[in-house]
Amino acid sequence: MRDSACGGTEAELCRDDSAAFVLKFVAIASILLAGMAGIAIPLIGKHRRFLRTDGNLFVTAKAFAAGVILATGFVHMLSDATESLNSPCLPEFPWSKFPFTGFFAMMAALFTLLLDFVGTQYYERKQGLNRATEEQVRVGSSEQGIVDWSSGNKVFGEEESGGMHIVGMHAHAAHHRHSHPQGHDACHGIGTVKEHGHAHGHAHGIALTDEEETDVRHVVVSQVLELGIVSHSVIIGLSLGVSQSPCTIRPLIAALSFHQFFEGFALGGCISQAQFKASSATIMACFFALTTPVGVGIGTGIASVYNPYSPGALIAEGILDSLSAGILVYMALVDLIAADFLSKRMSCNFRLQIVSYCMLFLGAGLMSSLAIWA
Repeated sequence: MRDSACGGTEAELCRDDSAAFVLKFVAIASILLAGMAGIAIPLIGKHRRFLRTDGNLFVTAKAFAAGVILATGFVHMLSDATESLNSPCLPEFPWSKFPFTGFFAMMAALFTLLLDFVGTQYYERKQGLNRATEEQVRVGSSEQGIVDWSSGNKVFGEEESGGMHIVGMHAHAAHHRHSHPQGHDACHGIGTVKEHGHAHGHAHGIALTDEEETDVRHVVVSQVLELGIVSHSVIIGLSLGVSQSPCTIRPLIAALSFHQFFEGFALGGCISQAQFKASSATIMACFFALTTPVGVGIGTGIASVYNPYSPGALIAEGILDSLSAGILVYMALVDLIAADFLSKRMSCNFRLQIVSYCMLFLGAGLMSSLAIWA
């Protein structure tokens, strides 16, 4: 049996139901305002010069937010999940016989990769079909003045029907690569080949441009990132709501407000870059901002009947924390940090590299330090 040490003796020593009830309302207001401010800044700021999504200030602020999210996954979510799934309140078998925390986090990361891939493919095909339809309408409505194509205008490998066989596709891809500047010249825009845009568009009419592919990635990243953030926001809101200890709630208010602000900033930046309609962006922003406060409210309502040390509660909390950690770590490393830090823009700007790396480590360090109190 492992239940001899089961329970929250430390929290019971500081138990004060009335004081905790008041602090929960303070927590709801503070976390709601922090979340709204964090996600609103990039959404509103994209129309302002100093916070435009293509500005250096936005990139460095996003690097700080990415560090916060990475530390949330590694330092907070994983440790909380380990504590829940290794609790003495749970039976020794199977919870002490297998590292479930790492397993669930790994599966969540792999599932996020799959979701990332499928979502990107879906939106790329949807975008491509839309472009093909628009092209057909445009061509159909124009006069058929040009019927005979001269061989000089064809891309190597293009067939008479306008399509390309596989050899031509590879040759055209090689031409595409060599038509763009590389290395130092790429940073200064030397060697741009204007003819390429015509040939590329003529060869495969529904292929997405680089800008459209980037927009598709931002759409998928913003939606998957919101899924990961919301899933753990519910848990941390419930955890605060069911607590009757002011000693536990006070540090959580500051920690969660800080955490919510910068998670909101990162998510708001992704939503802003995805170019959603105003209504869709508003819905996503409100959904994020309300999730943790609603979780606190639900936790407050069930605090009298909810036992956070019951096996069911510990297992559910541990599994959800593990899954959230896997999602957040994947999103932070792959879709936020790698996407920006391995970009041509970053590699061509040494000052931006230095500042962004400093902000990344600062965000991760500050969020990690909050684990001392919460």
